[in-house]
Amino acid sequence: MAVYPFTLVNRRGSAAIESVSVTVNTDNVVFSFQNHAFVNSWYRGTVFVNIAQSIPTGTTGTLPIVFSTNGATQAVTKFNGEALTVADLPGTGVYEFWFDRATNTLQIMTGIV
Repeated sequence: MAVYPFTLVNRRGSAAIESVSVTVNTDNVVFSFQNHAFVNSWYRGTVFVNIAQSIPTGTTGTLPIVFSTNGATQAVTKFNGEALTVADLPGTGVYEFWFDRATNTLQIMTGIV
């Protein structure tokens, strides 16, 4: 049996979801998603997120972004574990993220060529 120096991810393919609403609060901006079937899956890999709603004009750029689905919220980070903020999202469209349920990490994959 061979021993590989890597872990296989995206075993069932990459997940793809689309936001259904955005809510601006005093302490964060919440993108909500429909409840989905892979809620109980132990997922580790890439997730393509279609941010379908614009953040309202005038929203404070330093507010952190969180995602909400299946009755739970998930912090979203960028490199070095820093919070993803309003200023980091240039607009609507599809963004690539890394999610690891074991570490509860959801990180945007910006700057990767």
